[in-house]
Amino acid sequence: MASSTTRYLVPLGAFLALAALLYYGLGLDPSKVPSPLVDKPLPAFQLESLKEPGKTLSSDLLKGKVSLVNVWASWCPSCRQEHAELVRIARESGVQVIGFNWKDERAAALEMLQRFGDPYAMSFYDPNNQVGIDLGVYGAPETFVVDAAGIIRHKRIGPIDRKVWENEMLPVIQQHGPKQ
Repeated sequence: MASSTTRYLVPLGAFLALAALLYYGLGLDPSKVPSPLVDKPLPAFQLESLKEPGKTLSSDLLKGKVSLVNVWASWCPSCRQEHAELVRIARESGVQVIGFNWKDERAAALEMLQRFGDPYAMSFYDPNNQVGIDLGVYGAPETFVVDAAGIIRHKRIGPIDRKVWENEMLPVIQQHGPKQ
């Protein structure tokens, strides 16, 4: 009888432990995942321009000015959700907004920019996650604040809205760059 009871209690205990871990994990905020790249130099890279096929853009182009580097894709609903805010930020803040088009089709990405506006001073094109891996990108949208020296100062996972911009992103930019 004891072995029969144990036979059922062990799997039940394992199931309950896994259920508790899943419950705990679902309660975590994915935008709070720390990045090991914060306060480190942006990895050096070269990628093709989204807007000018055949033209290579380098991460060195970000040096000299604080930049908001936004990882996005046309297939990403959250990217579309934040797009109007990025257009407003680019228009009103004076912050250089850089596009990092990730795992996307060029035609679809260009159509989205034409349809909803283009907030990006330049757009890198990474359809095969060639550089996204080096940046620790595992989803879109993700946004990095990169200072004028090319140091990553902040990483945001998830869409940016006005509240996130004012309370999370702008204070980092003001701390690491000219006053906006």
